[in-house]
Order: sequence, then structure tokens, then C-alpha cells
Amino acid sequence: MKWEDNRRSSNIEDRRGESQSFGTKTRSGSIVSLLPIIKTLFGTTIGRIILVVGAVLYFGFGINPLALLDSEVSSQSQTKQVLNKEYDDRQASFVSAVLAQTEDIWRDVLRENGYSYKDAKLVLFRGGINSGCGFASSQVGPFYCPVDKKVYLDLSFFDELAKKYKAPGDFAQAYVVAHEIGHHVQNLLGTLNSIQNQKQKLSKTEQNALQVKVELQADCYAGIWAYYSKSIFGSIQEGDLEAGLRAASAIGDDTLQKRSLGYVVPDSFTHGSSFQRMEALKKGFYSGDLKTCSLN
Repeated sequence: MKWEDNRRSSNIEDRRGESQSFGTKTRSGSIVSLLPIIKTLFGTTIGRIILVVGAVLYFGFGINPLALLDSEVSSQSQTKQVLNKEYDDRQASFVSAVLAQTEDIWRDVLRENGYSYKDAKLVLFRGGINSGCGFASSQVGPFYCPVDKKVYLDLSFFDELAKKYKAPGDFAQAYVVAHEIGHHVQNLLGTLNSIQNQKQKLSKTEQNALQVKVELQADCYAGIWAYYSKSIFGSIQEGDLEAGLRAASAIGDDTLQKRSLGYVVPDSFTHGSSFQRMEALKKGFYSGDLKTCSLN
């Protein structure tokens, strides 16, 4: 996939350097959390010496030993999270280029269909993040939050996509971004709000079935992005679609359930089977038409 010469989006929020935990930024300097340790140190001679030294540093020189500890822990954490910063930054640049394409493409597509497009923000993070939809860890995977109209992406998911799900390549990664932007398009068109209202009257199984339609439409919208990425930008190369289809297949509900459970529970599907996801992506890619991606 060709992307290096494309423009970069200004709608990237790079929060990879932030440390998040359970909805708040971590604060390792809390005195309350250290009370058990202080109590233990008081019980030994060496411990009391450590406490005296700490008190002298704090009150005599204005140095907070907890801050030094926090800085060291943070530094070690960042080192563990990003082993190759150059590669990580290249991935961030790639995401920015793909996001820029989705902006240009959807602005034109929606205008031609009588709608207007408003850019979404894409937030890059590591480990965990606070979003308008609540706290989420990287285990959740990429997601779109309709409340704040932002896409959230931990770049480590791309490594997981390649190694765990055997779906490497730029197009497979771009498909993930385009799928989440597909949810943003649904939000702009009122689809997500309509679906949410419908779900309130349905059983859990029926809600799941409706959610599958939402996800498949987002896959179809990702296909529309790919159609125009090829015809306008010339970004799609031979073999790229196949890479995207492998990614769609790898994250189908039936494939994931077979991997984790050893069997399939169709009533619990929320994203669609591997076959359904591949067909939805192809439908958008070969038509480039918004109308072909209806929920029906």
C-alpha cells in the first residue's frame, strides 16, 4: 500500500506518553498508599534510618523522594511499552496518513449523497485510556466512542493483528482504521442513535443480531474507503485487498470463538462471522456506493 507521500491528518491526538489507570492518571506518590510501608519501616533500625533520610531530603532540601521513584518507574514503564520508538512513530505517521484519506474521501462521498462530513479525532494511546465512553484498556482493541466522536487506537494492536491473527500488512492495518471511521460515519448519519433506541425494546439475542448489522455496515464503509483510495489516490496495490480480507476473516466472531472456546455460539455474535465480514468489505470495495451498505 502506497501512503508515504500522502498528507497527514491534523486530527491525531498522540497520548502514547500518558499513564492511565482505571479512569484516572496514576499517582504513585500517594501518602495513604504508602502507610503500610512506612509502618513496616518503623519496625526496624534500618527502616527508621531510611525514613529519617527521606524526611531530611524532603524538609531540608525540598526533594521529594517519592517523585524520584515515580519518575524512575514511569521511565521503566515507557521503556517496556515502546521498544522501537522509530518504528512506533512510523506507525503513528501511517495512521495519520490513512486518517487523512478517510477525511478527504468521506467528505466527498457524503456531499454527493446530500450529507456533510465532520472530521473525527483519532487518539493514539498505550496501555489504557480515558474516553468519553469511559476507561478502556488496550485489551478492548480499537474502538469508536460516539459520545466524544473519537477513534481510540493502541498501536500494539497492529502487532497483535500480524502475530496473533496472522494478518500483517499496511492494508490490514488501514482497514482497522477505516472500519472505526465507518462507525463515525454511522454516527454522523444518525444510525448509531437509531440502533441504540431500537435495542432498548429487544432481547439480548436480538440486540446482538442488530449490532452485527452495524459492524458489517462499518466493514462495508471501510470497503468504500478502499474503493476511492485505489481510484483517486492510487494507494491500493496488488494483494492489498487480500490482506484486508485476511484481517476481516481473522477477527470474525466465529473464528475468535473457535480460538478461545473451541466452539461457536452464533447467538452471541456481535461483529459477524468471518465470511460475513469479508463479504461486507468486498461489497463496499467493488461498488464504492453508499447505498449498497444499507443495514437491510
